[in-house]
Amino acid sequence: MPRKSPLVIGHRGAPGYRPEHTRSSYELALAMGVDAVEPDVVATKDGVLVVRHENEISGTTDVAAHPEFADRRTTKRVDGEALTGWFTEDFTWDELSILRSRERLPEVRLSSASFDGAQAILRLVDVLDIVREGSVEHGREIGVVLEVKHATYFEGIGISLAPLIERDLRASGWADGELPLVIESFESTVLGQLRERGISASYIYLIEAGGRPYDQFAAHGTRARTYKATVEPKGLDDLVGSVDGISVDKKMLLARGNTIVADAHARGLQVFTWTCRPENRFLTAEFRGAGGKEAYGDYEAEWGVIARSGVDGVFVDHPDLGVAFFRS
Repeated sequence: MPRKSPLVIGHRGAPGYRPEHTRSSYELALAMGVDAVEPDVVATKDGVLVVRHENEISGTTDVAAHPEFADRRTTKRVDGEALTGWFTEDFTWDELSILRSRERLPEVRLSSASFDGAQAILRLVDVLDIVREGSVEHGREIGVVLEVKHATYFEGIGISLAPLIERDLRASGWADGELPLVIESFESTVLGQLRERGISASYIYLIEAGGRPYDQFAAHGTRARTYKATVEPKGLDDLVGSVDGISVDKKMLLARGNTIVADAHARGLQVFTWTCRPENRFLTAEFRGAGGKEAYGDYEAEWGVIARSGVDGVFVDHPDLGVAFFRS
């Protein structure tokens, strides 16, 4: 029997063509045939969940062009890293709703950058509505893969993300298992909190190629298990029963001789990978071509290695390319 093709997930919508996390980005992804889309969630000071790649928003909004917010620029340590800019938790939702979205990678995605300034920031509830309406419009069930960002950091400043996520999922009808939902995070603590709250979803543990999860590092320091050790057999054993799968940096699957997918599948765990992009800047060296960072390289060869690994889901920035390749 032919192997089932992996889920194709629009990573923040269709950011290869539109600024990420905007209405047009999500609507384009749905129209291009994705199985699901992935919003990242962070919080405002008044407890509204907004979809942004990070809580620091200078690179994805026009906040720097608003003189009334100039005094909000500051430096903070988020997950141990010093960042300077403007942060969602220093704004109310009413204030953030004034801002407009910008392309995060304008030097690579010039066409997407032409849409700068045209669209407002979305809340999580807005994305859930877009997907529900898109499922009806396109006549197929489309899922949401919700990524929880910086949960330990937000907890440390008095904003607990789990109850806010539960509130929005229940209010939108996404919490009871009737609609396809995946919840993912680089921090297992918040996944456990949401599971304990009875949110019906598949829970996926995000895995970096290096380092340690911040929640575990905050609790245990250098005794915390590394991400690399987490995908070794003993680490995978310890995940069974607490999560439904892992989502790994694609370079881990591209490393010769790795057995991550087989080892996870042997334990009943799914494996997703991020992020499949066609531009030279994001391809591993052997698959890059001529024409500069923004030109497409031999992405099909790289994606072929990923597809042959038997992975269960792939995150893509160009949904049309992802659907055409991974379903072929």
